[in-house]
Amino acid sequence: MGMEGIQENGNGEMGLSDFPLGRKNKYKRMDSEFTDYDDDDPSHHHHQLERRKKSTRKYVFGCAVFASLNNVLLGYDVGVMSGAILFIQEDLKITEVQQEVLVGVLSIISLLGSLAGGRTSDAIGRKWTMGLAAVVFQTGAAVMTIAPSFEILMVGRILCGVGIGFGVMIAPVYIAEISPTIARGSLTSFPEIFINLGILLGYVSNYAFSGLSAHISWRVMLAVGILPSVFIGVALFIIPESPRWLVLQNRVEEARSVLMKTNENEWEVEERLAEIQLAAGTTNTDKYEEKPVWRELLSPSPALRRMLITGIGIQCFQQITGIDATVYYSPAIFKAAGIEDESKLLAATVAVGVSKTAFILIAIILIDKVGRKPLLYVSTIGMTTCLFGVGITLILMKEGSISIALAILFVCGNVAFFSVGIGPVCWVLTSEIFPLRVRAQASGLGAVGNRMCSGLIAMSFLSVSHAITVGGTFLIFSAISALSVAFVYKYVPETKGKSLEQIELLFQDEYGRQGGEVQLGDVEHLVQK
Repeated sequence: MGMEGIQENGNGEMGLSDFPLGRKNKYKRMDSEFTDYDDDDPSHHHHQLERRKKSTRKYVFGCAVFASLNNVLLGYDVGVMSGAILFIQEDLKITEVQQEVLVGVLSIISLLGSLAGGRTSDAIGRKWTMGLAAVVFQTGAAVMTIAPSFEILMVGRILCGVGIGFGVMIAPVYIAEISPTIARGSLTSFPEIFINLGILLGYVSNYAFSGLSAHISWRVMLAVGILPSVFIGVALFIIPESPRWLVLQNRVEEARSVLMKTNENEWEVEERLAEIQLAAGTTNTDKYEEKPVWRELLSPSPALRRMLITGIGIQCFQQITGIDATVYYSPAIFKAAGIEDESKLLAATVAVGVSKTAFILIAIILIDKVGRKPLLYVSTIGMTTCLFGVGITLILMKEGSISIALAILFVCGNVAFFSVGIGPVCWVLTSEIFPLRVRAQASGLGAVGNRMCSGLIAMSFLSVSHAITVGGTFLIFSAISALSVAFVYKYVPETKGKSLEQIELLFQDEYGRQGGEVQLGDVEHLVQK
């Protein structure tokens, strides 16, 4: 009751708990309060609206941060395992094959987690899927921390993989569904930043605990990974459920309450709610009950097929251009260029990590201003050039200071261009282009494509580079990256400034899609149809 009292006083539009039903009348009272101020004192009305805007922004920002915490776990795992595996090998005396299985199994299992995550989030909601992901990961990390043998370690690793698969798939979907149109791109990029933050924390953890004995150090490194999960547990009692999922469950009043908290203008709420209900097909429920989502994805309509090509294609291109190989094996690349000193190798590798993280911030600032497609063009063309540069440097140039400088420049350039565009934008696109009914499961398929390509590249890079040299491998990556430019041109529409429901219409209107733009008038016409 205390919480309701706060909201009556006008400070609580952004109260951080899940809301009870039937809040509609309260907002009507707030409307009438605003009207009174308008008559007496227009500046007071303006002040109230400004306060509402600020608190709305803070609230949505907080939700996006909390939802992205699962991605810290994925990044941390990637970063920490590079160091922990050395101590695990020393302590448990595992073979090289067991090491590869231990590291590689995460990609395969997280793929299964992402597949299951779509159905789970449709059943229990986006918010509680994030909670489930954290619990499963925590359990896995705890099992790994106390593992006395390789077999028990694998059980923990598999649980971690399932948790990560759930978390990686659901965070962008949740953020896209809760964000206002104007800021959706930058907020949906948060998970990508948090992955990089996790990788950085993993490296720091390796460094910090490497002085402990082999038996203790790797256990402490893995145990630290449990900490973000605790924050996720707390976050679940703060963030609301996705309004789009609530509409799918016919909990329209609750959806309205959440939209009141996440839209700066109250007058937009009813318009947005009507769009969501139309997209959810609540007016024609029977039609969709006949056809389960998985069947719709297996035999898609022409519009849905175009969405699947765009969504899964961009996720695969994100990985097959070799970003994981560049990050995991940058020491091997610099060694091939002629750096021999161990500390210089690590310093060059840190430069790669810093470039990758810093340039994501540029993407977040620009994604809602210049749009998704221009960033993808800059990113894919830049990556093609840098990958070609790495290949040519390693093949043609003699080892020496110039080839070392060029190799570092091109590798850092490649990860920077990746972070400016295809890195964050591919997650933004897959979370916003699919229709509401199939969004979670279709985004799950996109994440599966991403993890499969990631595993394929990570596991094959060393053997391919032995066969055709590291330089030759990078020339292949460069050719694939050139294909991604053509893919963006042909299949990716511009989604900046459009609501999720309007984006769905872009794909239904083939002509509008080719032009990459649909005017709002066209959208209204299509909605009426």
